Amino acid sequence: MTSTPDLEAREISKSFDDFKAVKDISFTVPQGTFFSILGPSGCGKTTLLRMIAGFQKPTSGDLLIKGRSVLDVPPNKRQVSMVFQHLALFPMMNIGANVGFSLRQRGVNKSDIKQQVEHVLERVGLGGVADRSVSSLSGGQKQRVAIARCMVLEPDVLLLDEPLGALDLKLREHMKIELKQLQAEFNTTFVYITHDQSEALVMSDQIAVMNHGVFEQVGTPKELYYAPQTAFVAGFVGEANKFVATVESIAGNAVTLRTQGGRSLQGVAAGAGLAKGTKAHVFVRPEAVRLSRSAPQSAGNGGEGIVQNVLFNGANSQVMLLDQLSGAEINVALPQTGEYRDLVKGGAVHFWWETEQTRVYARD
Repeated sequence: MTSTPDLEAREISKSFDDFKAVKDISFTVPQGTFFSILGPSGCGKTTLLRMIAGFQKPTSGDLLIKGRSVLDVPPNKRQVSMVFQHLALFPMMNIGANVGFSLRQRGVNKSDIKQQVEHVLERVGLGGVADRSVSSLSGGQKQRVAIARCMVLEPDVLLLDEPLGALDLKLREHMKIELKQLQAEFNTTFVYITHDQSEALVMSDQIAVMNHGVFEQVGTPKELYYAPQTAFVAGFVGEANKFVATVESIAGNAVTLRTQGGRSLQGVAAGAGLAKGTKAHVFVRPEAVRLSRSAPQSAGNGGEGIVQNVLFNGANSQVMLLDQLSGAEINVALPQTGEYRDLVKGGAVHFWWETEQTRVYARD
């Protein structure tokens, strides 16, 4: 028997005058899922989150929490809590008062508030700090207080609106792990809004990639990274080398193409609409590109390139190559064996990648 999802949207839309910000979106979020909505600024993700929270009313469609429509339920009556980007903690209150604020608003007695606040602070790793000032906390600790303030209400769904956006890079990397661990600890459904693909890939069980008010694809992080269904998803999730090429032939999923610079490519059709003689988008991940000191016996999709730059970034170091035939710039994830650590600008090296690593989409 299938359990009722914590959150369900049925053809939900939101219009502002003649502009349709969210367009007939349907999705379900099972209980205990970390569900992220990933997309660029202006794609409609915050509008969608505000409809779930009850701050905006949909133009059409339905929203259900635990199987019940909440269209006519005000925000303070929904079993939903929200963590904002700037946290909105009260500086004049201590930590315990911040966490217990909503319980006081609901008329819970003082002894129960104290007990529940202490319990939830323990669960977020801040036991024994209820009497401390909010200003004494680090950025990461403030994040946990904001989550504790929501979780003390035992919501069915916790909404998070880009809560790591104001943190510095190192703390943001640390908090990605902490948020995932906290979600597992509470086993509460998290709906997380972000434009940062790394946040979504690291933390999520499911990701919806949003663009121009619609979901382009919903899937696991691995599905989105390794099998993007649209050119937008291929370009937005992860790094990729992108080429424009003309389709020369199609046989099943096998596609032969020629780039604008004259290089022949063999690829795999990853979407509908490809036809002989038409332009196509071609995507290849940097880590799929291999390097060689000498020409490989079977080069496949490859040739000789000139090193334009070596970008050292530890395990994420990259080589920027210029394809001598086509003039295209190719980004290569530098192998960590150290074999190519002596590459210098102006040097020549051979490159190639496998046919199955070449994903081809019809050009819009």
